[in-house]
Amino acid sequence: MNAATTPSDVRDGLVSIPGGTFSMGSPADEGWRGEDEALHEVEVSGFFLASFETTQADYERLMGANPSANAGAGLPVESVTWYDAAAYCNALSAEAGLSPAYAIDGATVTWDLSADGYRLPTEAEWEYACRAGTTTPFNTQTSISPDTEANYYGTYPYGIEENYFSQGGLETRPGVYRQTPIEPGSFAPNAWGLFDMHGNVAEWVWDYYGPYDEAVQIDPTGAPTGALRVNRGGGWNDFAKSLRSAYRAALPADGASPSVGFRVARNAAAKTGVLGAQVATTATGDGDVLVAFFSWSGNTRGIAQEIARQTGFDVVELECEQPYSSDYNTVLEEAQRDQNVQARPALATRVGDMDRYGTVLLGYPNWWASIPMPIASFLGSYDFSGKTIVPFCSHGGGRLGQSVSAISKLAQNATLGEGLSVHYSGGSGLAADVSAWLERNGIGR
Repeated sequence: MNAATTPSDVRDGLVSIPGGTFSMGSPADEGWRGEDEALHEVEVSGFFLASFETTQADYERLMGANPSANAGAGLPVESVTWYDAAAYCNALSAEAGLSPAYAIDGATVTWDLSADGYRLPTEAEWEYACRAGTTTPFNTQTSISPDTEANYYGTYPYGIEENYFSQGGLETRPGVYRQTPIEPGSFAPNAWGLFDMHGNVAEWVWDYYGPYDEAVQIDPTGAPTGALRVNRGGGWNDFAKSLRSAYRAALPADGASPSVGFRVARNAAAKTGVLGAQVATTATGDGDVLVAFFSWSGNTRGIAQEIARQTGFDVVELECEQPYSSDYNTVLEEAQRDQNVQARPALATRVGDMDRYGTVLLGYPNWWASIPMPIASFLGSYDFSGKTIVPFCSHGGGRLGQSVSAISKLAQNATLGEGLSVHYSGGSGLAADVSAWLERNGIGR
């Protein structure tokens, strides 16, 4: 990385980030890298970026509401959509007497590059600022501590997946899991004065999700069109692997998560041009409803059965041609192995008439904070364009993890409904939880 200077100017809580060139993405030998992290050279012009994530107090003062699931004036705002974040940027610009960056007309959003108002950083700006001159998985080098460096699901530090039963080789041992966001600035900043670039809440950026253009670029702004928007940095409920500087999460622009918020940016120099409009994916609403699920211990199967009991929908269990081990310790190793190499295990199950289903209720256990790879095999076996996918999962504490982002990236032309996470088998409250979830998603017999 070649940056001209170290940030020295702070304006209205925004740090001046010097322009420079860096390698965006991750090297082939970085543990738990994604297929969408191709390493390529990028030049970024100087810009301003907020030192802290936007707080609930800041958001509510301007927007008149606070959507956050974990309430606290000093906590980062979360459960905001990408549209909410863009609207806040415009409101902040209006308050400061600056030109709004965005023109927002329903699902159509354009960015006036010449505007001097507040905006979201681009994905390239975000990663450049997060790295602050580093080339390692985190700006804290090769690992990150949940106790002293970042707020995340500290039971699962970097590399724990392949070292679960023998942790002597871990650089960072398991630590605290706070189960909530904390006040921005609770840990030391990175070398450029930016707090919580890893963890606490993930942060919306401008870009549509799509493959990187690996040609050398100056100030890239992402794919020209798309159905998903990117968020970066990981949050309080994520494993360390999803906090890496290169990790890319993606959700529909109208989606929200208790572990996703944002921070604001501004131009440092005048630019020209206008960028893109949101391409909204709209489900037709036609067709029947299918409950498709993969289960190992039986917990997810129990949820699927309760859904079927309440609705009468068709149900299909996804089974592998070569089943995973029935031994718990062994299946943990098999699951992380398949996730690490993004395997696509062959399925013994086929849905012969998938075209007649307009909505798929998709169930799975949360394995290592994401989907089991048989779910990836299923999503790659059919065309989900125009369909609605509504996830549900069983978990031992990780809730939905990064599974919704994983599904979004694998089925980019589908509409995603609100997910349901059930702790183990759900207990006596399962029926009520399922009923409320179906109602929230507008699904009924």
